[in-house]
Amino acid sequence: MDTRGKGRIFALIRLDLRVLALGALTVLLGTLAVVTASAMAAKDGVEIPIVMYHSVLKDEKYHGKYVISPAELENDILYLKKHGYTTILMEDLINYTKGGSLPEKPILLTFDDGYYNNYLYAFPLAKQYRVKFVISPIGRYTDLYSESGEANGYYSHATWEHLREMTESGLVEVQNHSYDMHEQRSGALGVKQRTGETDSAYKARLTADLGRAQEVFKANLGKAPSTFVYPFGAMSKSTPDIIKEMGFSATLLCREKVSTVTRDPESLYALGRFLRESGISSKEFFENKINLSP
Repeated sequence: MDTRGKGRIFALIRLDLRVLALGALTVLLGTLAVVTASAMAAKDGVEIPIVMYHSVLKDEKYHGKYVISPAELENDILYLKKHGYTTILMEDLINYTKGGSLPEKPILLTFDDGYYNNYLYAFPLAKQYRVKFVISPIGRYTDLYSESGEANGYYSHATWEHLREMTESGLVEVQNHSYDMHEQRSGALGVKQRTGETDSAYKARLTADLGRAQEVFKANLGKAPSTFVYPFGAMSKSTPDIIKEMGFSATLLCREKVSTVTRDPESLYALGRFLRESGISSKEFFENKINLSP
């Protein structure tokens, strides 16, 4: 082979090496971009819209601020599924702060007070569409209706049997809404400190009630709740610290805001929620009130 032929071969080899090097660099940069994007997402956190429901009834005369129809709930579910949202549980958020992952468009559906009609109407829809929700019963009423066996969609609360069935489905998670502090008593709303009550007496009263709820939930469902859901969203200055001392990993408010959850476990406290009232479409609620991206 003459000198010119050898030169052409060496030139081709050098060209191939340059192409290979460029390809390897492109792959490396792409990998770094993905890693960087993931790191930024983990650092900046994930926005978590949370919906707050209460009662679900067919009777239109009861529809309003705290009562929606089964059809409205079903339309909410269909809207979320159509636009790519995935329902999650508090357990998923807690795992996220420990390094776990979340779906691309996560959302939490929560039901306060633990009404029987949640079991009657919401649970069948959850099974039909394979969506998840959080229910936060008032412990005293769960005990009361478990003993009486009364099941009336207008006023009864879910029993331990109902709660067991829902949690065993894997679609429903039970959280703490107090044992018997969901009312205004002695001048204090919900879990707030009473006028004239000492700090030590308040802490003892709050710890006793929430602790009792934890005990009955664990005894009847095999697991103590991880999250405290503030009745009426009310609290006193010292309440959040007492809640943390009791071992709760997260708290839910009634304040309407979209919260951001990061890898920091502290980001799980004081999560905002949006009250779902009757009378507006799912599109209007999610896009205008919560400002979700379709």
